[in-house]
Amino acid sequence: MNLRGKRAVVTGATSGIGVETARTLAAAGAAVVLGVRRPDVGSVIAAEIAESTGNPAVTAAALDVSDLGSVRDFVNRFGGEPIHMLVNNAGIMALPELSRTADGRELQFATNYLGHFALTVGLHSALRSAGGARVVSVSSSAHLLSPVVFDDLDYRFRPYDPWTAYGQSKTADILLGVGIAQRWNDDGIVGNAANPGAVATGLQKHTGGLKTPVERRKTVEQGAATSVLLAASPLVDGVGGRYFDDCAEAPVVTERNDDFTGVAQYALDPGNAARLWDIGIAAIPPF
Repeated sequence: MNLRGKRAVVTGATSGIGVETARTLAAAGAAVVLGVRRPDVGSVIAAEIAESTGNPAVTAAALDVSDLGSVRDFVNRFGGEPIHMLVNNAGIMALPELSRTADGRELQFATNYLGHFALTVGLHSALRSAGGARVVSVSSSAHLLSPVVFDDLDYRFRPYDPWTAYGQSKTADILLGVGIAQRWNDDGIVGNAANPGAVATGLQKHTGGLKTPVERRKTVEQGAATSVLLAASPLVDGVGGRYFDDCAEAPVVTERNDDFTGVAQYALDPGNAARLWDIGIAAIPPF
């Protein structure tokens, strides 16, 4: 594909599938902005991608999606410039202890979902001006561990559990695509969620490394493939509000199976998506 003349934003692009997603889009000609917590590291990665792809239009900018002030600053740097592809890739997983942001939000929900929701809403005008933008949220098969528990998003009542907290945040990422389909179709914006699969990255630093059987693991390139498909491929033109796994739309399941395949009904439910969107709007500052 030729993506020259198009702009992409990829969050969390200093390691793992974020770097590979950014590299692949840059190799196809897109101008790519890496949204990163550490701009010094991001600048080194951006330079390496630019050199390896021959595309000089790769830059890094400070973005900590767990900090809504940082999200606002990142959004404001774009003005009205069009963004054709937004890949909400940054994430944390299975924090062993309950951690909260300065705003009192549970950190996995704040990082994996709420910050990306704020980023997506803040960039709405830039996405709309692209005339056919794609939003990709990186989810996980771990969404099958928990729906969004609307009455206790931040573990004020439930005992904290690292995996249900992670699962809830990844369900929320899928519902973001459903919410975009409900609201932004007329703006030419579509949103979908991608499951990268089991890829050995820094995401597993709190879990003692990747525990998935070797035969079910993926390379970094394979893990990034579904994100790239949803961000750029004409094969999914006009497709929104879906969850993709292995570069294909996943079947809907009504219970979790042993191999964690499929997408839960609750993760695609329009009512859940609408409720979560309203919660997000109430939680984020104006841009």
